[in-house]
This record gives sequence, C-alpha cells and structure tokens, in this order.
Amino acid sequence: MVDPRHRYVVLLGALGVTFFFEGVAEPGDLQRVVGTVLVAATLMPALYAAELASPRLRVAGACILVLVAGAVLASVASADSVVIGLVAVANGLLVALAPPAVAIGVLRSLRTTGTVTAEVVAGGLCFYLLVGLFFSFAYVAVENLGGAPFFASGDVATSARSVYFSFVTMTTVGYGDLTARTNLGHTLAVSEALLGQIYLVTVVAAIVTRLVPRGTEAP
Repeated sequence: MVDPRHRYVVLLGALGVTFFFEGVAEPGDLQRVVGTVLVAATLMPALYAAELASPRLRVAGACILVLVAGAVLASVASADSVVIGLVAVANGLLVALAPPAVAIGVLRSLRTTGTVTAEVVAGGLCFYLLVGLFFSFAYVAVENLGGAPFFASGDVATSARSVYFSFVTMTTVGYGDLTARTNLGHTLAVSEALLGQIYLVTVVAAIVTRLVPRGTEAP
C-alpha cells in the first residue's frame, strides 16, 4: 500500500508518464491501447486518494476494467475515425472521474490536518494536469466524430497535437501555430483557457500561500 502522505506524489508521477506518452507517441493502434491503459492506471491512484471505501473502490475498478477492455478491443478491431473518436471519449470519461476524486481527497486531508502540506499542493497540481488531459481527449473526439478537421490549418488532431494545443491553451501561451476552426472548437478552447487561469489565480494561489513546510505540520 502507498503511504497516504505520498498518494498525490504517486498520482502526479502517473500523470506525468501519461502526459509524456500522449504528447510524443505516434498515432496508431498501439498508441490508443497504451494510452487508454495509462489513463486507467492514473485514475486508480486518484480514486485511492479520495479514500473510497473498499467495496466502492472494487466496483470502480471493475467499471474501469470494462471501459478499458472495450476501448482496447475497439482499437484493435478497427482504426476508422469513429473508433478513434469513441476511444477518445472513453479516455475523456476516465479522466473526468479523477478531478472530483482528487478534490474530495484534498478536502478530506485539509479537514483532517487543518494545514496545507506539500502533498496537498501535489494534489492541486494533479487536478490541473487532469483538466488539460481531459480537453486534449475532447479535441480528438470532436475531430473524429465531427467529420471535419478540428484545426483551422487542416492538421489532424492527433493525440500529440491535441495535448500540445490543450496545455498551450490552458496556460494562455498562445503560440498561434494551431488554432481551433469551428465555433465548438473556439468555445472549448476559450473555456479551457478560462478554467486554467481561474484555477491558477484562485485555488493554486490559495493553496501555496497556506503551505506549511514539511516537518512543521500540526501533530
């Protein structure tokens, strides 16, 4: 079992691996299969961090397994745009379950200790990364299920390009090499930018300013 004090550090590491893989892997069956497995492997530490009761954790694990198996089988059976879009939807759903679990775990930790520790800060960073990954899967799904290029340049919204566009948008860096083409794409991109900036200047700022150095936590 992972030390509860380190659960968010473990989750942050798992998210880092998932982010790096999705950002560099070439599109294809293997990328979708491995990506789905990594997303599922990331969700389980998030649910553990929420301190779910063992029965609920087992049920959640079974549901995740079924969803992953379906996505993997679909990826192996076909590589058309509909399947790619549906796999992206499945990954997005898996990622979407993690932020509430992280939030619950962070709130429970704050109520228990009454202080903001480095682990709570790691939880806050996990939430931020999860939002970026969620939008990246949304962009892939919009292109493959919408029947038209997501980017105005006509570039295919692969996993790597979508991760790049998602985090560039969320951090409002705005290089301009990739831009959304449709009204739906514009709305999603603006929504992500707003969420990212509001989260950084409110939640993360509040957490960091109340950080208690390691070794000085209340007993």
